[in-house]
Amino acid sequence: MKVFTVILAVCLSVLVLSSSVSAGGPNYKRICYYTNWGQYRPKLGKFLPEDIDPTLCTHIIYAFGMLKHNKLKAFEWNDETKPWRVGMFDRVIALKKKNPALKVLLAVGGWTAGTKEMGKMLASAANRTAFTKQAISFLRTRKFDGLDLDFEFPGSRGSRRNDKFRFTLLCKGLKNAFIQEAAKRKLDRLLLTAAVSAAPKTIRRAYQVRNIARYLDFINLMAYDFHGAWDNRTGHNAPLFRRKKERGYKAQLNLSYAARFWKWFGCPPSKLIIGLGVYARGFRLKYADYYYGMNSQTVGASDAALYTQEKGFVAYYEICRMLYGKRKKKKKLARYWNKEQKVPYLVYGDQWYGYDDETSLAWKVYWLKKGGYGGWMVWSLDMDDFRGKFCNKGRYPLITAMNRMLLS
Repeated sequence: MKVFTVILAVCLSVLVLSSSVSAGGPNYKRICYYTNWGQYRPKLGKFLPEDIDPTLCTHIIYAFGMLKHNKLKAFEWNDETKPWRVGMFDRVIALKKKNPALKVLLAVGGWTAGTKEMGKMLASAANRTAFTKQAISFLRTRKFDGLDLDFEFPGSRGSRRNDKFRFTLLCKGLKNAFIQEAAKRKLDRLLLTAAVSAAPKTIRRAYQVRNIARYLDFINLMAYDFHGAWDNRTGHNAPLFRRKKERGYKAQLNLSYAARFWKWFGCPPSKLIIGLGVYARGFRLKYADYYYGMNSQTVGASDAALYTQEKGFVAYYEICRMLYGKRKKKKKLARYWNKEQKVPYLVYGDQWYGYDDETSLAWKVYWLKKGGYGGWMVWSLDMDDFRGKFCNKGRYPLITAMNRMLLS
């Protein structure tokens, strides 16, 4: 353990001393999700394609496209380019001018999309073929480099049990069609990826892991949201390890267990991209004056923050705003570190937040390198301090730190 700690200390020093991200190093993937609803946040929270630093990522995944009647479609009113404006799709694609090696994919699905349309599309070979053919045309016309399947989740939330197997058939059909289309037109093949669950129960129900791993170019493990205001006790949304007191299913709710679970079921580590969150999940403490550690009793979600405006959810830059900005004197604020799970949490009056910072992300990136995983995925670009206005560490402090640890 001492040797491990020394190695990590050396790696952490790189985060401080390095002034730029190395262009060399192993061929790790750095996947960044762009959310097309960030444009609606107020003032300094407003996030647009021009706020993206394209040198931070190897791949940008545009979230989300919509599935309707077996067809891939734009979701937001300004995704597509019109004669009187340049659309969000083209504005993100334009980032390739600054980084020609950048790949931009379109994600279809997401949590709020549900499973109804997905179920209809998966239901028959004819529907899957129709979706595949139209998706290729849609992606090529808009100059995307691939498709990210974010179906949450086959076999769950109203999706039929057989959708698990039909999802495999979809992946196989898409991959084969992508190969054939690229060969016929003499183009680079479209990439095929998926964002997948980190919950063991859902993984068993949703995926033929070994089979889909054959067809997907890489798999984005959503290794966050293990805990949140839906629980009645505090817990970090993305712990690296379990706490010793956790038993049974609760002991499985951590990043390291989820990644091992995918390996056990046949996913090559090099294809598994570890998802890291740059946001916090918040709770309101029931007994803030008496106990406020892990597993404290709660009475719902934390208050909505100024920019993200969602109860129980705040961006990392909003955590910095609490730590370093002006605040009410009556509200006590303290940051704590959980040694077992290698993550910080913040107590601000009766508000409790589990979040990630440079130190916890350094642990996670070191861990994924040691485990031979394919790289990291971040949710999402608009949650880091993208303007450099709140954390006093420049633009994108967390993603920059992740890069330096990964490539050092």
